[in-house]
Amino acid sequence: MPDLLGASPTVATYPEYPDSMLFGKPARNESDLNPRSSKRHRRADAMRRKALSPVRILIMVLFLPLTTAVFAAGMFLRISDYDRNDAVLHLIALAGCDAADAIGFGPFRKGQPGYHKRYDADGDGVSCEKFAPAFTQQAIPPTSSAPTNRTVGNAKFVRP
Repeated sequence: MPDLLGASPTVATYPEYPDSMLFGKPARNESDLNPRSSKRHRRADAMRRKALSPVRILIMVLFLPLTTAVFAAGMFLRISDYDRNDAVLHLIALAGCDAADAIGFGPFRKGQPGYHKRYDADGDGVSCEKFAPAFTQQAIPPTSSAPTNRTVGNAKFVRP
């Protein structure tokens, strides 16, 4: 069908480029017109294979918890109310009394770095005490049938 000027429409062709080069990289069987382009494609393919290798992905997944822990510890050290050394001590004591004893620290008093209420078993304001409280032999009081409630820190225990 002729257009308004009476000429029949023509399809634009680009004789200097093959059809496969117009919308992407050349097919593997065709020779590339630009040798630098093929070198760039080879480098990009090698980089893609290296970045998406299963071993590299596995290593990154395995190191994710370590990376997260280091990031969280760094953030705690920056935003803590304690200076850096005391904040590290507070974090170690948070891991447990055994960890604090292993490096030679403890007991921790209320209001000082390292004190955590959950490790204060008797509620006297001292956590991670190294000695067990001395018990004296006393007569056992008669038990009632009603359960007794007691709390230690934030935990609530009910005697059956």
